Amino acid sequence: LPICLDDTRDRLVRKGDYVYGSFIRPEQVDGYINGVNPGDRSDVLGRFAFSEASVDDAVEHARMTARIWRRVSLADRAASVRRFRQAVAKGRERLVNLATRETGKPIWEARAEVIDTLKALDLLMEGGVNMLQPSVQEEVSGRNDHVPRGVSALLCPFNLPVLITATTTAAAVLAGNTVVFKPSKFTPGCGQLIAELWDQCRLPRGVVNMVQGSGGGAGKRLSTHPDIDALVLHGSFSTAMDIRRQVFDRPELPVLYQTGGKSLSIVLDGCDLERAVYEVMVGAFVSAGQRHDSTARVIVESGTYEAFVESLVRHTKRLSVGYGFDSDIFMGPLISENARSRFRRYGRALQVKGHTALLEGSSLTRTKRRGFYVSPGIYEMDWRNGSAFLNEEPPGPTLLIYRVESPEEAVALHNQAFYRLACGLFPSPKHDVADLVDKLRCGRVHVNRSTTSRTVPLASVGLGRASSGHASGADLVRFFTYPRAHVQESRPFDDTYTLPGTHWTAEPSDPLIHLDSMEADDDLGQLLEPEA
Repeated sequence: LPICLDDTRDRLVRKGDYVYGSFIRPEQVDGYINGVNPGDRSDVLGRFAFSEASVDDAVEHARMTARIWRRVSLADRAASVRRFRQAVAKGRERLVNLATRETGKPIWEARAEVIDTLKALDLLMEGGVNMLQPSVQEEVSGRNDHVPRGVSALLCPFNLPVLITATTTAAAVLAGNTVVFKPSKFTPGCGQLIAELWDQCRLPRGVVNMVQGSGGGAGKRLSTHPDIDALVLHGSFSTAMDIRRQVFDRPELPVLYQTGGKSLSIVLDGCDLERAVYEVMVGAFVSAGQRHDSTARVIVESGTYEAFVESLVRHTKRLSVGYGFDSDIFMGPLISENARSRFRRYGRALQVKGHTALLEGSSLTRTKRRGFYVSPGIYEMDWRNGSAFLNEEPPGPTLLIYRVESPEEAVALHNQAFYRLACGLFPSPKHDVADLVDKLRCGRVHVNRSTTSRTVPLASVGLGRASSGHASGADLVRFFTYPRAHVQESRPFDDTYTLPGTHWTAEPSDPLIHLDSMEADDDLGQLLEPEA
């Protein structure tokens, strides 16, 4: 497909919240989300009004419809998701342009995201439908059914606003749930467009609902609503912990946290150096380092350290940073001015703690367009000085490099990190790859590939603080349902199979206590006398 030029600078039609099958503008406005292109701040998408009262309306209608939708056959639910997939394919260029405009990511990257979305929906249809089939156990005359949980609340991120929002809502709908989702405050247009695509699928009113708003307002109201039956959060670890504290008195509420926190790579002596440099660089700086699985740290064995660092810094300096709709751009801007400020502060904190800037990340002000642009930062870590920076998520395009003396030390250092979503492993032919993979404690191991490489067909779980332990991909349908055992006896009752000691067919025996004389037992007589 040809590259789409920047011809979509008009303000979007802000349709409001999508509740009970209709777009409704809030009657009482609590605030506005200002939609601005982070790559060109003069490109204003518009102000999106929001109201926390819309959350209550959306949840109420979702609960009403849940009683109907849960009884719809799996085949009919699958047909609805199939129609949604067709709507996404038909509206792919609108999604591509809007994702580029709202996130600033290059248009080639937005197009790859939409393609991955279509693939993920196909895999959901294949694997998810099979997972939801009942399991019959003839030897006990029983079966297991996957029962929908009810109203599912979804808080969606800005970094993959199409892929995650589309696939998560589709998994919930396929599993028989109704949905209330809130897009990120940075991508309200993508959320509105996905609601429009669901609106084309001939669903019962109230199956899919969308509310706009901030995380602290509408997001908090939705995540703590007493009438939701499942919660999915894609966001920071601190946000996840705040929500966890707020729903502490609801231990029965299933909650899926995907906090990401970024990933690590390991580069060992004797590896394919050129491949390792390229894959680590791409994993660290694609999407301006804002993906949940971006490479934040690379652990390098001492024998290849100098050559790796020299090549990495040299190639990183050549990366093209610019406007997403321009040609030959690798990296776009950060999502906001706040993100850019955190990026700069983090780089200064590293140097204050004694670490060395090999390539200092900084704001880019001399650009064709006024946006939140930065240059990548690479830092050599003196990790043995007591300040290893293993526990925080480095913001933006920041890469920390750690020198180690052996593969064993590399694995041990990797396993100490708080966030272990994925690991890019670059071994030499002499290494026992299977043994290294077995020792790494992370959700995904990408041998000779970056941590951001797509693994759509494969389920995985981020370890440490990266997630709450629920699998992604088609396995999401398991989270949105619970297994129910159903056992039924159809044979006539046969008293020959009664349990020992029940005396089912025996004649009544004498009572255990003989009341020959009420006067003989004064205590018992008192007990049997009626109260005055």
